Amino acid sequence: MKINVLVAEIGSTTTVVNAFNDIDTDCPKFLGQGQAPTTVVQGDVNIGLNNAIEDLRHNLGLEEIIYDEMLATSSAAGGLKMTVHGLVYDMTVKAAREAALGAGANIHLVTAGKLRRSDIKKIKNTNPNIILVAGGVDYGERDTALDNAEIIAGLDIDVPIIYAGNIENHEDVKEIFEENGKSHLLYIVDNVYPKIDVLNVEPTRKVIQDAFEDHIIHAPGMARVRELVNGPIIPTPGAVMEASKLLKDHMGDLVTLDVGGATTDVHSVTEGSEEIGRILISPEPVAKRTVEGDLGVYVNMRNVVEMIDVEKLAKDLNMALEEAQELIEKHRPIPVTDEEKKFVERLTLEAVKVSIHRHAGGFRDLYGSSGKKTLAEGKDLTNVKWIIGTGGALTRLPNRVNILEQIALSNKGDKLLPTREAKILIDNDYIMASLGVLSKKYREAALALLKQSLKID
Repeated sequence: MKINVLVAEIGSTTTVVNAFNDIDTDCPKFLGQGQAPTTVVQGDVNIGLNNAIEDLRHNLGLEEIIYDEMLATSSAAGGLKMTVHGLVYDMTVKAAREAALGAGANIHLVTAGKLRRSDIKKIKNTNPNIILVAGGVDYGERDTALDNAEIIAGLDIDVPIIYAGNIENHEDVKEIFEENGKSHLLYIVDNVYPKIDVLNVEPTRKVIQDAFEDHIIHAPGMARVRELVNGPIIPTPGAVMEASKLLKDHMGDLVTLDVGGATTDVHSVTEGSEEIGRILISPEPVAKRTVEGDLGVYVNMRNVVEMIDVEKLAKDLNMALEEAQELIEKHRPIPVTDEEKKFVERLTLEAVKVSIHRHAGGFRDLYGSSGKKTLAEGKDLTNVKWIIGTGGALTRLPNRVNILEQIALSNKGDKLLPTREAKILIDNDYIMASLGVLSKKYREAALALLKQSLKID
């Protein structure tokens, strides 16, 4: 049996390989999945990849795995680490940050204005995979972005640099990097903030993913993975966003939640409502991603427990305080007993509610000579028709649908959250990230497979 496409998800702890057939037909098939620990520590992620392929072979009952094509997503070795540098925090910096997050980056440093010595030290300590420079609306302020480009070009850091600022600076930026012998590292793209209150993040997102593919050598052995993979490699969170955008084009506004062991990611794809748009203080991107680094159900479990309060947790689980404390002490990555599952469900519920409240905007009252005026600030999710759960917790826990239903019920009227009419869908096959990268080359097949996993027509 020959497999059409394998998609490898090379994570920080686990590598998963998904197999797909009949990819060029109207009825593509998800064949199965293999997984193994990621082997960054051993110095070569190929070991884990080969082990995951062997697990897939065993699960499918095949003598050997033969395939036509392999695609991949990666979040190994910390994923795509970026630093972002703009002019004004609430304008160009925000736009650049949205572009980076939407592409699947983990942002380790954000600066506004001219880089200072402390900023330069932080950039060096971060050792980013990509640096993004923005600043100035088109035909507006030029000097800050040029000064920052000069400083970054002079650093002893051999990584891609993306310039997404004032269009008037293009020639000067090219010259700066040529003089420093780094023109091969420079990507110039349309301004992320070309006019006041106008976001233009999609071109930068695409270039971030292109640069990630071109320089995919940040995890041990990834250069060899690049040789094996004859299709796209994109950051895993960026792949989930790609899948979310594909679904939005087909079925309307949506939000996808991915609760993991270390973080919780929220991806929303919605223009929002016209009513809220009229009172919105500043623009938001159609596709927005937020990463909550303190909300995880394994690595960051104790953070979530503290948010709930251990006594309240015990009460919610209907158990003695000593029993709850024992669950915390003996917590393991995958829950097995009913008590363990209920414990992880309570952690997941907290992670879902806190992350979606942080992601969503809200109402804000301003007082002036004419009295009180209510405005809206942040991302508007009130037009969302679908709430999708992916990731280990929200695809495997028994009460996953009920957990996602609590999003609308948690609104006290001050947040721009989805309404109770929003329908819940689950990525039952846990293949959303794989289908995001698959969609880069096989859009129709990826959509069909997404609908199969979500169990919709």
